[in-house]
Amino acid sequence: MPEQEVATEPVLYRVKDAMAVLRMSKTVIYELIRAGRLRTVKEGRTRFVPASAIAEYVALLEREAGGRK
Repeated sequence: MPEQEVATEPVLYRVKDAMAVLRMSKTVIYELIRAGRLRTVKEGRTRFVPASAIAEYVALLEREAGGRK
């Protein structure tokens, strides 16, 4: 039976950790969540930001910056 690979990067980030990854304040992170620009999921009472949502948000920023020089 093959061994399962363990992810070395987190798949889910607590809001505090997403703040560090994106280098943004808690206020800004929650504004992005409320505006629908940053996706989250909940497990119990804890809100998590999926790693895929962080990547999507960064891609969104890059697309928005694409037309501005």
